[in-house]
Amino acid sequence: MPAAIVAQGVCKSFRTGWFKPPQAVLKGVDLEVPRGGIFGILGPNAAGKTTLISILATLLLPDAGRVEVLGLDAVRQAHLLRQRINLAAAGAQFLWCLSVEENLAFCGRLYGLGGRRLRQKVAELLELFELTEHRRVTFDNLSTGLKQRLALAKTLINDPELLFLDEPTSGLDPEMARHLREEIARLNRETGLTILLTTHNLREAELLCHEVAFLREGVLAVHGSIPELQARLGLGDRVRLAFAGPPPPMDYRALPGVVSAEVSDSQVTLVVDRADLRLAPLLALLQQNGSPPASVRLKEADLEDLYHEIAH
Repeated sequence: MPAAIVAQGVCKSFRTGWFKPPQAVLKGVDLEVPRGGIFGILGPNAAGKTTLISILATLLLPDAGRVEVLGLDAVRQAHLLRQRINLAAAGAQFLWCLSVEENLAFCGRLYGLGGRRLRQKVAELLELFELTEHRRVTFDNLSTGLKQRLALAKTLINDPELLFLDEPTSGLDPEMARHLREEIARLNRETGLTILLTTHNLREAELLCHEVAFLREGVLAVHGSIPELQARLGLGDRVRLAFAGPPPPMDYRALPGVVSAEVSDSQVTLVVDRADLRLAPLLALLQQNGSPPASVRLKEADLEDLYHEIAH
């Protein structure tokens, strides 16, 4: 099956002042995104994630390179491509004086919907994203979470084949962020919709993405699944077990999810793919062996760890 996105040698620069030379943001990005999955572009703030997704979504023109999305040239055939994709950006803005229902209907008309079909689509999206009780609230009176929910609802108004999400949970409280992540995963699981998202949250990428690529200094440095990258770079959650005496003699490296293990004196330091899955069974095993640790310290892996390893 052809890839959903193929980008080769994509470059983009911006001027920051009249007398300053252009500053390169993207420096020859190569990217291939398969159909049917959730693909994440990771990187710290100002890494160029929004610039890249804007080019892929036809909002910006690349200075150089080739971009093909859904088999169409993203520059020459942008008008055709826009009918088949949609985008939700962080801090999304709608017409402030229109209600939730009116904003969705307005966006639907931009895609050529009307009459009963438009009313049905708006009603479906209001129910899907739990916006029905807020349908007559104007955009300027919505909470941040409801605004993000409206932004995600808008992206489905044209039944897209490919969805771009730029920092979809940015600014949301943990509960609302969790709800949106579940909704994104459900959309992909039930419809097979291809989704490309950007994030600086490693946990979010791990929960949602089948594959990720890391944007560093304008190029995509590495790509793969989060567990693959953790294994390749020796990264993961760090678990430090301190014992009252010598640690129990075990092959710690053979335990499920262990990326690396170090035994010294009365301590065992493990790097595991996910501590939330591995720590409880590990402690239960040690308890069964009659050697529970005196203390346990946990440091979860984050994007800064991954970025540091890639950058160095």
